[in-house]
Amino acid sequence: MLIGFLIYFAKDSIKGISPGKWVMGIMVRDENNPNEVPAFGKLFVRNLFLIIWPVEFIVLASSQEKKRLGDKTVKAIVVKNPNKPKKLPRILALVGIGIAFFTFTFLFAGSAMKNSDAYKVAISEIEQNEEILSEIGGIKDYGMMPTGSVNISNGYGEAQLNIKVIGNDKNLNVGIYLTKEPNGEWKLIELDK
Repeated sequence: MLIGFLIYFAKDSIKGISPGKWVMGIMVRDENNPNEVPAFGKLFVRNLFLIIWPVEFIVLASSQEKKRLGDKTVKAIVVKNPNKPKKLPRILALVGIGIAFFTFTFLFAGSAMKNSDAYKVAISEIEQNEEILSEIGGIKDYGMMPTGSVNISNGYGEAQLNIKVIGNDKNLNVGIYLTKEPNGEWKLIELDK
């Protein structure tokens, strides 16, 4: 996560243009010399203010010169990019960024679900279910991404998972409902195939 934060806060460090600014056709420049890109340290500090984004939004909305707190602190301005690329590459980049974001989110959520204790208990229950084993001719593997949800609040847990079981003879989608008491283990409540 630390590397991700460092990359995010240094996003404007290449010519004062982040991928989002490139798509929008804008760039960050020094307030005193609009032809100069602020130093890396200034751009980094400018973006650190995004941690307090609600304050940044209020300052930007109420500022007559339309500058956020980070801009005011490091004396930076956002200007139109005179070398703005044509519309099509910018639209394609925006679509690509959107697809990458949703793919990452999907993979991260699926990975987190597969690493949960609820998922491990669900797999154990499936592997011990004789009816499922005989119907699919033994288990070869499981689908890439389980669907559903795992919720834990004050030690109480509830999980609804749909897991694709890949068998030797056929595949089967199994729905599992589990619950958990505080300081307890996940328990199977219902298994549907």
